[in-house]
Amino acid sequence: MKGSCHCGKVAFTADIEPTDAITCNCSICRRKGSVLAAVPGDKFHLERGLSWSTIGDATTVYTFNTHKIEHHTCSTCGCTPFARGKGRDGSAMVMVNLRCAEDVDLSKLKITAFDGASM
Repeated sequence: MKGSCHCGKVAFTADIEPTDAITCNCSICRRKGSVLAAVPGDKFHLERGLSWSTIGDATTVYTFNTHKIEHHTCSTCGCTPFARGKGRDGSAMVMVNLRCAEDVDLSKLKITAFDGASM
């Protein structure tokens, strides 16, 4: 799977073929309208945008509440193509915004509502 922000300054590939996704009702996901797919950290590859060790000027990173999830937003066009954090088992996890992915037909996915507002 390939994806990017609107202007292309941030681009990624992910070694997954999404069949399901979530929508979250937390305060930020609700406002952004993201449709998210979980990608193990080793299957997500940032092609353009920043290095994992340093935050570059291509993205702005926003954390809130528990500060455990980094929401990466393109500093030019304002799209949020992904967020990174840790899965329940403690391993690296990236939540890809499928609205920023190429050739993903959201109507063909099983989309589950996630109650992030209650967390």
